[in-house]
Amino acid sequence: MQIKKNQTLFIVILAGLLLLTSCSPLKQYDEKNRKWAYPEIEAFERLDKSVTYAEDAILFIGSSSIRLWKTLEEDMKPYPVIQRGYGGAHFRDMVYFTDRILTEHSLSMVVCFVANDISGSPKDGTPEEILKLFKYFVKQVRAKHPSIPIMQIAVTPTQSRWKLWPEINTVNRLMKAYCDKTKNLYFIDTIPEFLDENGQPKPQWFAGDQLHLNEKGYQVWNKIIKREIAKVKS
Repeated sequence: MQIKKNQTLFIVILAGLLLLTSCSPLKQYDEKNRKWAYPEIEAFERLDKSVTYAEDAILFIGSSSIRLWKTLEEDMKPYPVIQRGYGGAHFRDMVYFTDRILTEHSLSMVVCFVANDISGSPKDGTPEEILKLFKYFVKQVRAKHPSIPIMQIAVTPTQSRWKLWPEINTVNRLMKAYCDKTKNLYFIDTIPEFLDENGQPKPQWFAGDQLHLNEKGYQVWNKIIKREIAKVKS
């Protein structure tokens, strides 16, 4: 009788694990969809072995706008930072790398910006799919850091992707709604500052590609983001 009970318990546990695996958004994406990012992820791992970071550091994670923020360390003082942005990051590939990027860092906060899940590519996700991936990313962070604040920066309106803005901004609204109802999860709304009086992206705050921020754009971004970080840390 005891053997049968054990067998039944094993089957139930196995079924539960299979269900969790099948529900994971990772099942939707194969190896080739993330292999291109390996060199930058491996570069992060080399930094982790050679650099000693503060135990209360803020981890900035995400796509190229994080990577290209050349003055991040100086801009964020007195808050110590770890900069982990890589070009072209999507939530659909980043969730594969979250554990490798977090490693064993002792963090006081995670700040995230990912802007490429809707870019006009055939591989674009729907806003609902991107929200699901965002929730999975939060779950990954929570597995290692159960209570630190996680701050999600709004996807910035840009001229280069303006025709996609209705879908992109739907992602913003969905993430904001989720943040608003979730403890220690915050949405940083930068959008109003980046639109002019006609509701169009301000071209003077972007580089020539009208996608990435220029120096002035980073100054504005930093003012908003640092202000929101200070509110949470106060």
